[in-house]
Amino acid sequence: MQLTEDQIYALAPDEASKKAGRDLAAPAKWVTKGISSHALWGECQGSGSKPYQTQVDLAAIAFKCSCPSRKFPCKHGLGLLLLCARQPGLFSSADMPAWVNDWISKRSDKEEKKTEKAEKPIDENAQARRQQSREQKVSAGISELVVWIKDIVRNGILTVPEKGPAYWDNMARRMVDAQASGLAAMVKSLGATNFWNEGWQSSFMDKLLQLYLVAESYQHLPGINPALQQDVRSAIGFTINQDELKKQNGVTDTWLVIGKESRDEQQITVEQNWLYGLKSNQYALVLQFIVRGQVAQLSWSAGMYLDAELSYFPSAVPYRAIVKNYTINQFVTTPQIQSFEGWQQVAAHQTVLNSKLPFLNQTPIMVASLKPVQYQKQWWLQDGQGYLCRIAPQYKNIWQLVALSGGEALTMTVLGKENEYRPMGVWHQNNYKTV
Repeated sequence: MQLTEDQIYALAPDEASKKAGRDLAAPAKWVTKGISSHALWGECQGSGSKPYQTQVDLAAIAFKCSCPSRKFPCKHGLGLLLLCARQPGLFSSADMPAWVNDWISKRSDKEEKKTEKAEKPIDENAQARRQQSREQKVSAGISELVVWIKDIVRNGILTVPEKGPAYWDNMARRMVDAQASGLAAMVKSLGATNFWNEGWQSSFMDKLLQLYLVAESYQHLPGINPALQQDVRSAIGFTINQDELKKQNGVTDTWLVIGKESRDEQQITVEQNWLYGLKSNQYALVLQFIVRGQVAQLSWSAGMYLDAELSYFPSAVPYRAIVKNYTINQFVTTPQIQSFEGWQQVAAHQTVLNSKLPFLNQTPIMVASLKPVQYQKQWWLQDGQGYLCRIAPQYKNIWQLVALSGGEALTMTVLGKENEYRPMGVWHQNNYKTV
């Protein structure tokens, strides 16, 4: 159990929890504490008569605490992990007490029930009828969408900024009615274009053409290669049975968590975890959807190493994946990273990917010898040959990056596409740090 303090802090739901967890990482706060191969546990004396029972599943980094907090992990879980990371000698190896063993057993039983549920027979005829009905709704919606797109092009985009929110919302709602949630999101993205920015026309047309490309591709689906068909369907909003996906052979590797971000969408937190395979040299995006008030199944932080098997979603450019199984690897010290040597290599790589998947979204890559420089009142990343690539304007941590760089070039993970990227993490003094 060798998570670093930075990795533990990255698990915190907010800054207040970080501070409170740090205050609880003191031996005097804990009445009892222990550790086994499966779990870490402790009893923290709070304001009540009974201490709070705190436990951590070490196999999956999951938390449970008897305190009334609705945050996951709570300050007690963070404090217990921080104390163990700072002073592991305080935790003697022991058998799990009953309250910890019951929780670990229930988690195991839950996983077994999931497996049993997946093995139940499915009414294939009913499933086929539902699928056919949805296909018809999607086709009807796309026919309207294509006409809408052509009207925008026919009328010109000069007056597009004058259109009110209802113009975009109405078409987005029509796509939702057509059960094409992916297209609805793309329409909303069009309406969210910052029309006050100079050069908005370029980004707007790029998004409009991607929308048209996906819509038209669906209308000619039989003539497209099978892998690309799956990309088109995914972009529209069709989902893939993840239980079936887990049955397929995956990619087993030691994976480095190179980035993690989350956003709130109504009552759900969407968490993005980017991974890099040390042996396979493959990148992966693992999404996690967390209903407010529920515990996340995956508690990862950037810089963490995982021995895991991933199953990629079918795609012309495999990228999004699900986790079949994983354990935290505590013993990676000098990882072998295969990075691009500069922006010309990146451009060649992106050209190959776009030839396979024309509506490819932004992806992460590792590039050697990059340093931030200022040119024409903008920030850029300069490679070893002197070539520049612009840092995305929404990137907010430029001064942290400049401080880490100190004017020196660093191997860096960046996320983006074409001529704009934003830094995600850097290798600094043999450690991976997010920026």
